[in-house]
Amino acid sequence: MGFLVFLIFQGCKNQEEKATTAKKRPNIIFIMADDHATQAISAYGHPISKLAPTPNIDRIAEEGAIFKNNFCTNSICGPSRAVILTGKHSHVNGFRMNGNQFDGSQQTYPKLLQKAGYNTAIIGKWHLHGSPEGFDYWNILRDQGNYYNPQFITQESAGEKIDTTIVNGYATDLVTKDALEYLDKVKESNQPFMLMVQHKAPHRNWMPALRHLNKYDAVKFPVPETYFTDHNGSTASKEQSQTIYTDMYEGHDLKMTIKKGSNQLAHNPWKTDFDRMSIEQRAAWDKAYQPKNDAFHDANLTGKALHLWKLQRYLKDYMATIAAVDEGVGEILEYLKANNLEENTIVVYTTDQGFYLGEKGWFDKRFMYEESLAMPMLMKYPTVIKSGTEVTALTQNLDFAPTFLDFAGVKIPEDMQGKSLKPLVTNAQKDEDFREAIYYHYYDFPAFHMVKKMYGVRTNRYKLIHVYDDVDEWELYDLQEDPSELNNLINDKEYQEIKADLQQKLAQLQKEYNVTEEEFK
Repeated sequence: MGFLVFLIFQGCKNQEEKATTAKKRPNIIFIMADDHATQAISAYGHPISKLAPTPNIDRIAEEGAIFKNNFCTNSICGPSRAVILTGKHSHVNGFRMNGNQFDGSQQTYPKLLQKAGYNTAIIGKWHLHGSPEGFDYWNILRDQGNYYNPQFITQESAGEKIDTTIVNGYATDLVTKDALEYLDKVKESNQPFMLMVQHKAPHRNWMPALRHLNKYDAVKFPVPETYFTDHNGSTASKEQSQTIYTDMYEGHDLKMTIKKGSNQLAHNPWKTDFDRMSIEQRAAWDKAYQPKNDAFHDANLTGKALHLWKLQRYLKDYMATIAAVDEGVGEILEYLKANNLEENTIVVYTTDQGFYLGEKGWFDKRFMYEESLAMPMLMKYPTVIKSGTEVTALTQNLDFAPTFLDFAGVKIPEDMQGKSLKPLVTNAQKDEDFREAIYYHYYDFPAFHMVKKMYGVRTNRYKLIHVYDDVDEWELYDLQEDPSELNNLINDKEYQEIKADLQQKLAQLQKEYNVTEEEFK
């Protein structure tokens, strides 16, 4: 009888210890925007962002860590999301380019956290086709999502024939609202939670919330030094189709009208973005834009002056679209503080890849050049990460999954190809000892924007790129001497030893990451 009582007591004690341990495990909130360039986050100090600050996103850096050398493995939306979920390169997780079908049955960090007792949720942009797996709650935007009155797919509505629900409002605000409602429901449980808040903004076509339509009308953003560039030394750079002044749609992207006094948009191939607006929303939109468009028609701009005008219109819309994201981050941070969740919650802010804000004349991403390769990464965890921490190690989105598992006390699977960032933010490992070089591979060609297939390696100072498929060209850049990557040094005699070293590093990384010849076909 005494032994039985002991077993019962011990069992209760183990349950209590398990519950106590569960409470100690950190909650995780992963906030990811779409196409949010580091240049557009004021914590990174870029001249553009100084005129359009992001104070709430900056709080994460101020109260935690900012990653100065964080990069993607494949600069395009869906593949980056697949890498983040799996901790594996695109050729391993099977999602190389938009349009592929993500194998939802494979191992992901949300599944592993769920199995370990976490309540898991994803709200907002999914963009991987099929339904999310490994989540206790999900509510995702249909496909790319729309800024106004978007369609959502929920667990209840998903089936063989997916039904969607149109929700009136602005996508960024709706995603934030649902995230706060989820937090309200989960906070009372003893379960730790992992919430992915994934915004559509600031993805093309950069439609700000109604309250922000005139936010930057009086601002003149700085013009990148490389806005007008001849792209010598790179066939891939010359043959792309993502130049602001030649490839943006004047109506859809730049909100230009056909003539003065009209609200009819110029070239606007994807009409659903504007046609879905309510009468009231469209009236407010036209009230804000028509005076600006009429002034443009009066100016009768041509040539370089027109190209510069388009840049300003793009940047004003892009930065104004980010404003609602920043506000949403602030709401989440304040909610955590008000509900005693702040101390034990990891908050991460990032995006799916970098983006061009006029550098080299471009918008979009895809290239292995810095603007599209670099990803913002900010992380706070008050009880562990000291405020003002700066991480200069070479990190990637490949590392996010192992990091979350490590913080949660869940064993990192051996087949994950990333590394935990925990030792970096806790000063258990020096930045220079973390990683010597990163590997990149972009596959989506021929496709929208016509950026060629490429792979390569980047160290702290140098970058080697191989462009292949319909061309066979190598590019080598000294990032210290040429941060804009305009001078291809591949045939420079003084850099041949460096070139050989980079080729060796590239071969080593391809071997380490199990890259086969099949990847280049």
